[in-house]
Amino acid sequence: MSTPAPSRFQDAYLTGEPPWIIGEPQPAIVAAEAEGLLRGRVLDLGCGTGEHTVLLAARGYDVVGADSAPAALDRARAIAADRGVAATFVEADALHPDDLRGFDTVLDSALFHIFDTDDQGRYADALRDVVVDGGRVVLLGLAPGPAFGPEVTDDEIRTAFSRPGWRIEELRESTYRGRVPDAEQAELLRVPIGGHVDLPAWLAVARRV
Repeated sequence: MSTPAPSRFQDAYLTGEPPWIIGEPQPAIVAAEAEGLLRGRVLDLGCGTGEHTVLLAARGYDVVGADSAPAALDRARAIAADRGVAATFVEADALHPDDLRGFDTVLDSALFHIFDTDDQGRYADALRDVVVDGGRVVLLGLAPGPAFGPEVTDDEIRTAFSRPGWRIEELRESTYRGRVPDAEQAELLRVPIGGHVDLPAWLAVARRV
C-alpha cells in the first residue's frame, strides 16, 4: 500500500459520503476523552468533517481541527455553525504541519493508518515539532480485520513511535465505527448499505519525550 494522494480525499468529500463519515464522533474517541486521555491544547489532525473538533470545542477544550481537504473543512465549519459551536479549522498537510505548534495533545482518528511504512515514520518525525515536551499523540487506527481498510498493525504503530522523541505509553485493542459503503461490504459484514459497523482497531498513546 502506498499513501493516497490528498486529492483522493478531496474528491471523496465532493462526490459522495465516504465510509468514515458516520455523523457522530467515534465512540472510542468519546471514551478516550472521558478517560482523560485528551489534555490541554488539542490538535484534531485529519479532522475530516470535524465531529471530534466540534465535540471538544463544545466541552471547553482549546482545540483546532486540521485537514488537507478543503471540502472536508467546509463541511466541518457548516456542522459547527449548525450546532452553534465556535470551532477553529485550518488546512494543513499532516506530513508537513509547518504552522502547527505548541499542542499538548494530537488526536489522530483514522489518519495514521492511511500512510505507507515510510510515511508513518515521516509522520511521527513531523509531530515532534507539533507536540510540546511531555505531550502526547492519541491514535485510533483500523486493525487488520474483515472489511474495508486501510489497516495498520500494532507493530507498525510501535515502530513509528519508537523513533527519537517518542515513547509508546499504551497500545490496546479498540473499535472503529464505519459506514457500510456498498453491496459487497454489506454482504461480507451482514449489515445493510449505509448501516454502521464496529471494526477492530488499535488505540495508542505515544508520549513526546
